[in-house]
Amino acid sequence: MPPGTCPLGTLIKDIERDKVGVVMGHVGGDRVQLRPVGGGLEWDAFKVRSLTPREELSVRNAARNELTRRAL
Repeated sequence: MPPGTCPLGTLIKDIERDKVGVVMGHVGGDRVQLRPVGGGLEWDAFKVRSLTPREELSVRNAARNELTRRAL
């Protein structure tokens, strides 16, 4: 998937770092800025792919569980 075509706010996997992030912006069309799902520093990703439905569900559940743990 070309980085410049990723919609803002979607979950994308950075293939090089093997990390999932939220699309925060595009830089020059050849990379996308991602932020960790739970918050943190953004990074630039050059090679990305969409998540499978199973991966997306897993990431969303992990984020929700972390929020629940922090509230206790």
